[in-house]
Amino acid sequence: MSAVTHLRAASSAWLPTSPCVPDVCLRAQARRAGPLRRAARMAGAAAVLLAGLPIALALGRSARRGVVTMLWSRLLLRALGVRLVTHRGFSFIGGSARVRAVPGEDGPALLVANHVSWLDPLVITATAACRPLAKAEVGRWPIIRTLAGRGGALFIDRDRLSALPGVVADMTAALRRGESVAAFPEGTTWCGREMGRFRPAVFQAALDAGVPVRPVALRFLEGAGVGRTTGAGRFTGQRAALSTRPSYVGDDTLLASVLRIVATRDLVAEVTVFPAVRPDGPVALGGPVQRRQARTALARIAEAQVRTGLVTGLVEPGEQVVAA
Repeated sequence: MSAVTHLRAASSAWLPTSPCVPDVCLRAQARRAGPLRRAARMAGAAAVLLAGLPIALALGRSARRGVVTMLWSRLLLRALGVRLVTHRGFSFIGGSARVRAVPGEDGPALLVANHVSWLDPLVITATAACRPLAKAEVGRWPIIRTLAGRGGALFIDRDRLSALPGVVADMTAALRRGESVAAFPEGTTWCGREMGRFRPAVFQAALDAGVPVRPVALRFLEGAGVGRTTGAGRFTGQRAALSTRPSYVGDDTLLASVLRIVATRDLVAEVTVFPAVRPDGPVALGGPVQRRQARTALARIAEAQVRTGLVTGLVEPGEQVVAA
């Protein structure tokens, strides 16, 4: 049952909206960081941002750009007080003759994930060497513009439908060069308790480049025991709760979101990476109907996989993770 009970705002096929707004969706943090810790995190994040400028300018289109961006993203998340935990999901595809799983396939892929926060591209690039698809507004933020652009980000203007074919072409070119690309097909952010539908458009880049799609589930948790195990490989059994503190929704501001994040203790970004999927048969040279059906099938399967990753093992506030 949805925890978001207010009415959905009007949306369109091109410019989707979510019903999430800060006043309704944000929960109080389980443990609040003290003023010294918050100040240290802000100072650390500023230092990482400033130190990244000369590195970003020197990188250009270097072959090492993806690796350096991954290390820098991990460092910035750590400075903000966000710990990264990754899991491998499993794939079970039934009832779809158009898409098949390719668990052993490596190489470039279109990574598709649910969208919660401005932290999401950082979390994705900290997990895998890739070029994230970011909204055009990011390109207008001082310092961030240079870091994102030099780090390989591709930009999309959500207000201009006419720009979409050009964005898909840029994604396709990057994929053909052997670079993975990360996109957020919901087209907008949700608070993390729910997610929207995956729009099929960006999946065309994977079809045109002949690369698989790799679904990725993102969620944020609070709890000292999240992802930590004992020597026997078992969970510590400490409390871990779904966190909406990092969400960036509605009329929220970047500053307010940053202040919430640095004020939250034991914040974890959990990433579940699923096996890649691809169409069951060649479609790149097919007609418009075949291509539309293929990208729609990819979108539906990827969305279903991500939804599975968001509900598996979900711990709500007040519940307990019990060691096996």
